[in-house]
Amino acid sequence: MLNGKVAWITGGGSGIGLAGALELAKAGAHVVISGRTANTNEKALSELKKIGSAEATLLDVSDKSAVAATAAGIEKRHGRIDILVTSAGTNIGGARRNFKTMSLEGWDDVVAINLNGLFYCCHAVIPGMRARKDGLIINISSWAGRYASVLTGPAYNATKRAVIAVTESINMEECMHGIRATSILPGEVATPILEKRPVPPSKEERARMAQPEDFGKAILFVATMPARSCVNELIIAPTWNRFYLGGLEAPKN
Repeated sequence: MLNGKVAWITGGGSGIGLAGALELAKAGAHVVISGRTANTNEKALSELKKIGSAEATLLDVSDKSAVAATAAGIEKRHGRIDILVTSAGTNIGGARRNFKTMSLEGWDDVVAINLNGLFYCCHAVIPGMRARKDGLIINISSWAGRYASVLTGPAYNATKRAVIAVTESINMEECMHGIRATSILPGEVATPILEKRPVPPSKEERARMAQPEDFGKAILFVATMPARSCVNELIIAPTWNRFYLGGLEAPKN
């Protein structure tokens, strides 16, 4: 389905990023994953190489120069970047993510990765996509980007809502150049970022959440849509949705 395509996945070493990388590799794409931790990258790469063509590179997406160099390197080695999946993301750990407790440094870190880093990656790939009159960008936002909550906190809420705006802007400005962009908004997903919550969910609670592989399939669905069609926004939440059921509490400040 995706033979000959080159896909770059940020935050591709774990969670939704890795799930998407696995599905794209299975479908025939050459997958480049990037992340900040060498050990995580290498474990993910060994998994990816069992099913397809892949490589891994160290990258902190908040470093604009490193992002530009990474994108240029992929294009030099492979001639193109057809698909970008921006899955790198973070939130403030513990009970320090709300106005009463958060630091300016905490805010800056979330903005640097969730918003600036995502923008740097999009900015780096769009010129090549524009020149080829073809390209797909899949930005991982969040349920919190559409439905802000006290639990997720203002930094995460703001940056994930901004992801939707960036995605809409790409479609408005680049659709005439054959570029499509999608925001995927996950509800609760059993990924490592849950460990940063003030009270990490139990094993039983995580089992009832959406799973990373659900979003791997969603990424593949978007990536295999015909080029004439754009999935602007896709919201996927667990059936047992604790935001609806009142089962999520704000941190105790």
